Amino acid sequence: MEPLKEQLKKKVVIIGGGLTGLTLAFMLERKGIDWILFERSPVPGGVMQTKKRDGFIYETGPNTGITGNGEVVELFEMLAPDCNLDLANHASANRWILRNGKWVALPSGLIGGIKTPLFSFYDKFRILAEPFRKRGTNPMETVANMVRRRMGKTYLDNAVDPFISGIYAGDPDQLVTKYALPKLYNLEQNYGSFIGGSIKKSKEPKSERDKKATRQVFAAKGGFSNLINALVSRLPKERLFMGTTDMIISKAEESFTVTVKNLSGEKTTLIGEKCITTTGGYGLKGMFDFISDDELKAIIDMKYAKVVQVIMAFKQWNGPKLNAFGGLIPSKEKRNILGVLFPSSIFTDRTPEGGALLSTFMGGIKKPEIIGMSDEALLQLVHKELDELLSVSSSNEAFTEIYRYYHAIPQYDAGSPAKLEAIDALESKHPGLILAGNIRGGIGIADRVKQAFDLAETL
Repeated sequence: MEPLKEQLKKKVVIIGGGLTGLTLAFMLERKGIDWILFERSPVPGGVMQTKKRDGFIYETGPNTGITGNGEVVELFEMLAPDCNLDLANHASANRWILRNGKWVALPSGLIGGIKTPLFSFYDKFRILAEPFRKRGTNPMETVANMVRRRMGKTYLDNAVDPFISGIYAGDPDQLVTKYALPKLYNLEQNYGSFIGGSIKKSKEPKSERDKKATRQVFAAKGGFSNLINALVSRLPKERLFMGTTDMIISKAEESFTVTVKNLSGEKTTLIGEKCITTTGGYGLKGMFDFISDDELKAIIDMKYAKVVQVIMAFKQWNGPKLNAFGGLIPSKEKRNILGVLFPSSIFTDRTPEGGALLSTFMGGIKKPEIIGMSDEALLQLVHKELDELLSVSSSNEAFTEIYRYYHAIPQYDAGSPAKLEAIDALESKHPGLILAGNIRGGIGIADRVKQAFDLAETL
């Protein structure tokens, strides 16, 4: 990429070249709005990277997404044929939950819910009576309290707790439903019930975009790096600046000045009417010379789960049939892993014929110390767990890789109101500044895409 020229002027300057930033740039480009993007990493995509090795294809960072809104489907439609949506195989509709050291399929219907050993006899009746309970009145109610109140303790322990561990690497006693699971919160507030609200909502008229939100598990054909590459291929290269360092953002009366060093170590500047950050809360510290750390404190101090991912590849799988999305571990099982995904079962063409991929996650909010373990200790721990739970033999491994994420997943906990108030205050005080990214608006891939679409419309 060519060095920046001094004092370039653009309509919008985007900070961060992950999925949110790149999608926003793509949408602005389609609308003919002038923009430029800065990213610290020398490669685009943030943590969304796909690796290929010995015939295996696997993700570092997010493994899957949910088509929870129509915008993410539309993005793939815009990027076709260079990048196509890859919907999960039917077999991966199964979700395994560990109960007393054995895998049990999470029920998906009424009959399964009645027969399952995951929920107590008492809670099965509580679930049937859920539509008739009073709606909650506490906007700061935690996920755990809401689920106990409406569905029962065993539903919390054996369904929601492992789900929160798998999605947020979090603790349902800390996450606030209104911010962490807003759709669930709104079902109760708007319709009075999870079950009844879901039925009523499904019958409401839908726009063409909303009809695309089928809530199916998806990835990109060939891996999420193909999504990133397809976005980058449609953007003018001279507007993408990777590997920038020492960023300082200053403010003039009606514009923002961004000063960075490029890959050659040269200091350059740029002026933009709008400045949009898409970095994590921790990345905002020291970025602005016109905003004090006190004003940013609620955002900078946002808690992130520390997660370790261990990839295990097998050219010939001799273990049990992996006819599921993966297995999640309730906290009460006292295991050292959060769960294990089966990427080779979720999507086709991810392994050589007869092979398998396991993606095991550890750490999270409840066990942050695990990320500090040595590679040798981590592998011993994973091998012990998977040998007991899946009869996995390390002698059959083609290879193993370890990835550590110190800021893996933001936690939408009791600090969320103060964080959102700080964001609103700063954006009101400094018109043209927008603080985006996963600090608000959701953590999923579809959430990131929708935020970019909404910002492009606003701009």
